Amino acid sequence: MLPLVLPPMPGVWVLQVTKATLSKLHAVRAWPKQICAALTLAALAGLAGSIEVNQANEAELDGVRGFGPPTTARILQERAKAPFADWADLMRRVKGIKDARARQLSSEGMTVNGQPYPTP
Repeated sequence: MLPLVLPPMPGVWVLQVTKATLSKLHAVRAWPKQICAALTLAALAGLAGSIEVNQANEAELDGVRGFGPPTTARILQERAKAPFADWADLMRRVKGIKDARARQLSSEGMTVNGQPYPTP
């Protein structure tokens, strides 16, 4: 029998295990790392996903690269009047979003009514 100390637990735990169960214990210890990695990948996939301008909240819009509080505020103010019909409507109503910026936002995953910016 081998003594096994499992830090960092409150206090110290000492378990008596046999060599046969030791390999099983190592496999179980790897689970938290695998679960953490899977959750991290899922979160990153969600961040890389699309942002629907008609549904995004203030925090989500602020998280868009290049959007500061003024742009976010303009989007939210205009959206409160009426949802954006399409990219042309967004560009017409929100100062600072023109063709090049719309193309960039679309390539980063932003959509208007589920549609990416149309490429010519």
